[in-house]
Amino acid sequence: MQSKKTIQASKFKLKPILARLRKSSFVKNVLIVMSGTALAQVIGFALLPVISRLFTPADFGIFGSFNAIAHIFTAGATLGYSQAMILPNEKYDALHLFFISCIATVMIAFICVIVSLIAPTYLMGLMKASSAWILALLVITILTGGFNVALQAWCVRVKAFKHTSASQVIRSFSSNGMQVGFGFLKVGAIGLIISRFIANLFASINLLHVFIGDLKTSSHKISWQRIHQLAKEYHDFPLYSASQNVINALSSGIPVLLLTHFFSIAVAGSYAFGVRLLTKPMGLLTGALRQVLFQKASETQYQGKSVLSLYVKTTAGLFAVCIFPTLLIMIWAPQIFALIFGVQWHTAGEFARWLILWMAFVFCNVPAVLFARIIRIQRTVLFYDLVLLAARVSVLVIGGLYLTALQSITLFSILGAVMNLILILLVGYNVMKKEGEISWNHLRSSLMQ
Repeated sequence: MQSKKTIQASKFKLKPILARLRKSSFVKNVLIVMSGTALAQVIGFALLPVISRLFTPADFGIFGSFNAIAHIFTAGATLGYSQAMILPNEKYDALHLFFISCIATVMIAFICVIVSLIAPTYLMGLMKASSAWILALLVITILTGGFNVALQAWCVRVKAFKHTSASQVIRSFSSNGMQVGFGFLKVGAIGLIISRFIANLFASINLLHVFIGDLKTSSHKISWQRIHQLAKEYHDFPLYSASQNVINALSSGIPVLLLTHFFSIAVAGSYAFGVRLLTKPMGLLTGALRQVLFQKASETQYQGKSVLSLYVKTTAGLFAVCIFPTLLIMIWAPQIFALIFGVQWHTAGEFARWLILWMAFVFCNVPAVLFARIIRIQRTVLFYDLVLLAARVSVLVIGGLYLTALQSITLFSILGAVMNLILILLVGYNVMKKEGEISWNHLRSSLMQ
């Protein structure tokens, strides 16, 4: 009798929770974005076994090196003003920040043109590319990447999550489809690069429809004076957020470049392929969560409510979600890679077995990265990112000089896991500090809310 009463009581408690979840706009928005992301991931996974057999680890090594350099430029393309777009209460101020982001993107692309003209041999050497056309593709990729970031930020601002969801599908379908086509044509790494650029372009065109509709109703309010004022008002974003983005891009890209330098382009390609495969399923949830959580947390803060509960619950939920997949990949990754993608990718599976440890904590740090911007502790996170970059470079250089490729990647992954855990705890401490109470009871009460 007691057990029946307990079950009935638990069901009674569960019903209002499920009812709240069904009515929650936050959950609905996450599911909307996830639906598009899920379809994009399904397309990517369905075609990846084909793509892996059409390109070699060396092709993915060149593609990974190109992505590393492009990502460094693109990370600073909007000078962080795209991240500030959601913060102003007035829509016309957000519109001015959008144009500031676009102007900054053109400036960064122009800097890339200058670097390409001054040191073309050096850039091509980093990417192990033989054709100078790759430098033109680099500039175009930075432009489309920066504009895409600004358009995505605008769509998050106006809660146009269906369009951001659709853009994920468009990007995945066009990118993977073109990679298969270029693979059959045997064009090598250049086909992977062109596919990325065109996919970003198509995704941006889809998002542009939302922005044009809003622009028509507010274009008469745009002024250079207000652009100048807002650029100064949000100066901490280029100073800290853009710097953080560039440092994070360096941290992400340096492994490919250093593995190429110390070992081979094939080793770098296996690493890049392993990271690509692990980040795709992660993007199923984090891509949706990143957009919706940033909007929800900003709105909660505007209303003067506590954001600690949202931070703790989302972080704890992500840890719960990733435990089983992490164990699965650590045990069977080499066999899975060889079976599904071909024996040439067995080494990538060996790398993935250890990379998943780092990726699991990257998966769980999404709330930390977003909340750090919302509570405006960019200076603290910038210092953290500098320490992380120095530690990563040191580990990879020591590994390149004294260890094997697998040992270097293992050490690199363990470092990444530890540092991401530190970031999660650091941001959580600052959220509690901002709310005026730092105690275990306060943290526990946030979990119970």
